[in-house]
Amino acid sequence: MDIIQALTQYLFGVFSFDPNSPLLFTQFHFWAFFAIVFAGFALTRNRHLLRNSYLFFVSLLFYYKTSGLFVGLLIFVTCSDYLIAQAIDYCSAKWKRRAWLTLSVCIDLSILCYFKYAYFFTDVVNSILGTDFQVYNIMASAGNNILRHNIFNVDNIVLPVGISFFTFQAISYTCDVYKGLVKPVRNILDFGFYVSFFPQLVAGPIIKASDFIPQLYRKYFLSRRMFGIAIFWILNGLAKKIILSDYLAVNFIDRVFDNPQLFSGFENLMALFTYSLQVYADFSGYTDIAIGLSLLMGFHLPANFNSPYKAQNCGNFWKRWHISLSRWLQTYLYIPLGGNREITFGTYFWVFLLTAIALILSGNPWIALGVALIAVAVVYTAIRHPEKRKKIYANLNSMITMLLGGLWHGASLNFIIWGGLNGTGMIIFKFWRDMKPLNRALSTSLITLVFYAFILYLPAAIWNVLFIFSGFICVSAWIRYFYTLCTSSRENTSMAWLNRPWAIIVTFTFITFTRLFFRSGSNLDPQVANETAWHIASTMINQMGTSWNVKIWDVCIAYRNVYLLFLFGMIIHWLPTKIKRRYRIAFSNMPLTIMCLVCILSIFVIYQFVTAEMQPFIYFQF
Repeated sequence: MDIIQALTQYLFGVFSFDPNSPLLFTQFHFWAFFAIVFAGFALTRNRHLLRNSYLFFVSLLFYYKTSGLFVGLLIFVTCSDYLIAQAIDYCSAKWKRRAWLTLSVCIDLSILCYFKYAYFFTDVVNSILGTDFQVYNIMASAGNNILRHNIFNVDNIVLPVGISFFTFQAISYTCDVYKGLVKPVRNILDFGFYVSFFPQLVAGPIIKASDFIPQLYRKYFLSRRMFGIAIFWILNGLAKKIILSDYLAVNFIDRVFDNPQLFSGFENLMALFTYSLQVYADFSGYTDIAIGLSLLMGFHLPANFNSPYKAQNCGNFWKRWHISLSRWLQTYLYIPLGGNREITFGTYFWVFLLTAIALILSGNPWIALGVALIAVAVVYTAIRHPEKRKKIYANLNSMITMLLGGLWHGASLNFIIWGGLNGTGMIIFKFWRDMKPLNRALSTSLITLVFYAFILYLPAAIWNVLFIFSGFICVSAWIRYFYTLCTSSRENTSMAWLNRPWAIIVTFTFITFTRLFFRSGSNLDPQVANETAWHIASTMINQMGTSWNVKIWDVCIAYRNVYLLFLFGMIIHWLPTKIKRRYRIAFSNMPLTIMCLVCILSIFVIYQFVTAEMQPFIYFQF
């Protein structure tokens, strides 16, 4: 009787939700969970309906263990988009199909906005009307009324894990059905599996329906090499997450960002650069594990990263970073806005709305006026100069896409600034690329001088940081110009190889400085987010601008493990792609016995870096 009771309690613990113990890829009980799931998968792998149904219910269990009763939200989105896609396929009239598509998108975005932007919308209303409304969780109240118990907290809204990812994936499905790129799935269990596939459910990559749904009906296949590649990606992801991301965060980055005023300017600067590596290792580590797990089950997920810190400009960076989100925004936002062909009503709408957001979040009418004047000047120039119209339209739609991409990460000013900085970097490079080398250097110098005229009115610390950074960009333009002169003669063509690393360093530096706004914010209450973001960002800038009264060598010795690990991670990241491919294939071709020994040794080494508390993946909050 005691054995049965103990077994019952154990099973209850396995299938119940514990907010303090979610299923993370870095924890042992996830791998126990996956081992059981894979054993069941092996029995159903060649029966499509049974396999897909089995993985659908397993994915629901996984999400329940991660987010509790929010699994009901996932089920609702699944049922809603499945039925609407059937209606789209059934209708022949274009207006009816478009109406059903609009309904699907409105439902999905309404759910996303309620959970992610309720605080933002409340703050907007209070700012405009001068009211003092407080957020009230309507769904939690409804749940309490249905259950007749006060189980849920109605005073705040908790963001479901991964809601941005599975809602975007559902929107992709109905849009692709509307466009005729994919036929609706045969039954709701197949569709539920597509929406909720557990390896990529909570942090991507975002799967396009036209890429993944055909795999639902393929026969299971896993070659010997594919098995080795899958194991490699899992180990690679664990190493990135535990050795690089978690160790750097706990032992250095979090300490500096929590109290930047306690650290010198050099330490704040290094925290910013190491954070660039941390966020990459964290997010790409999750993706690597997801790709490896999926491959073991015969499903191919798209690559989400391609050595982004090898990018030579901001545009190329976004073709290498979070590739699935970039492609989603391009397919379902940038192109519908008009792409590089024209501007549409949507373009004008978002320009107006983003101007209003800038006014509300900043509280400064001059900022909103500046945004509006820039938008009017851009449209006026496009009308008066037809030969430049295509490029202007493309850049305007590109900037809107980047701003909304920033807003996707969170409803606060810091995320909008982060998206805007990336968009500005992309646009400036497009114009800069088309100039002659001498014009590039001259125009960069002129912009820098004008920039200096404005930053003279800023506090000394901020002025110092911006002075150094903009001066760095200006000097780089002249150095690239002189390299161009050198490489134009035959005897000096050996100097050309210096051009690429210099472009990579400039791009990496720019991307790193934009992360100051990304790291320091939150993605719920805009007032708290903005206050937190500006306090941390301004303090770090102040430290980097003034507090250098420290011996850098002593700091390097004190944090030698952190800095050496950062250097090691960047060297691995910058290795040529062909070298990485070689050792990946070499691992996959190892005899199983040797591969098993390498796995055991790798896991032993990796878990020597485990911190006291498991760190959640950064992109879970999105």
